[in-house]
Amino acid sequence: MDKVEQDIYILGIESSCDETAAAVVKNGREVLSNIISSQIVIHRKFGGVVPEIASRKHIEHIIPVIHEALKRAGVTLKQIDGIAVTYGPGLVGALLVGLAAAKALAWALDKPLLGVNHLEGHVFANFINDPSLEPPFLALVVSGGHTSLMKVTGYNSFELLGQTRDDAAGEAFDKIARVMGLPYPGGPEIEKLALEGNPQAISFPRAMLEDEPLAFSFSGMKSSVINYLHNEKQAGRPVNKADVAASFQEAMTDVLVQKTILALKGTGLKEVVLAGGVSANKYLQHKLDLAAEQAGARLVHPRPILCTDNAVMIACRGYYMFLHHSYSAMTLNADPALKLG
Repeated sequence: MDKVEQDIYILGIESSCDETAAAVVKNGREVLSNIISSQIVIHRKFGGVVPEIASRKHIEHIIPVIHEALKRAGVTLKQIDGIAVTYGPGLVGALLVGLAAAKALAWALDKPLLGVNHLEGHVFANFINDPSLEPPFLALVVSGGHTSLMKVTGYNSFELLGQTRDDAAGEAFDKIARVMGLPYPGGPEIEKLALEGNPQAISFPRAMLEDEPLAFSFSGMKSSVINYLHNEKQAGRPVNKADVAASFQEAMTDVLVQKTILALKGTGLKEVVLAGGVSANKYLQHKLDLAAEQAGARLVHPRPILCTDNAVMIACRGYYMFLHHSYSAMTLNADPALKLG
């Protein structure tokens, strides 16, 4: 990593889904501001994010959020050294709003544009949470659209070890919550309901995939839970939703933990970071922490505010891209299907 002779200020912008966010981070790890305008209440009545509505709300909020981030940080635009922005993956319309704002600022200020992979940003949130964290380490990324295991070999080098073949973990949480009649977003609702249930009450399948041991598949697990709920309803039997939530969460966590430990042993790494929206799940944190300790490794995970979409993680990732001179061209376009690593 290049030696830094003076303080570096990165403005981060995030608009990949339903949070409009901006943040200022100093020297990669010191958070000066973290502003998030969430649309959860708006989308809750629809049971999920409506892309067109999300885009319109980003347009309304992007400039005020950026202004507030600069104000809270106590810095001016002239002091900003680089503009980091999410360009994928995500909702294309939502991504374009943040990207347009970032391009305009970068062009007007004659500052580097730093196009950030949203998923890499989630991994880099852990650098904010733990100042001692340094590569190499293993990363488990668990979000609404992605579930992946990645070896972080350096600040700008990554090796994808395995990812989901179908549904992501967060997607399965949300779909099952919807079938159970729980409000959006479903993941936190299932976690809360699971506290009242028995995780051993129902045995749901765990796909371990012998042909690709570090890959994930949650479609079968999701279908099994939905079929169980349907069959019980058809038979006229009462359903203990807390037991369903706890048993599903147990099955999901079991797969995530087992594959992570397998990857730790295979790579010989001694640190694992948890990243993505589902990393806020305390049951997953607890189970993975215990398993990592037994495997002689250490678990790092972000604070709750840095688990969900935010611009701090984008600014942090952008900082290390800035040091590496990994600048983006003004022709950079949104990539809704951008891959991890």
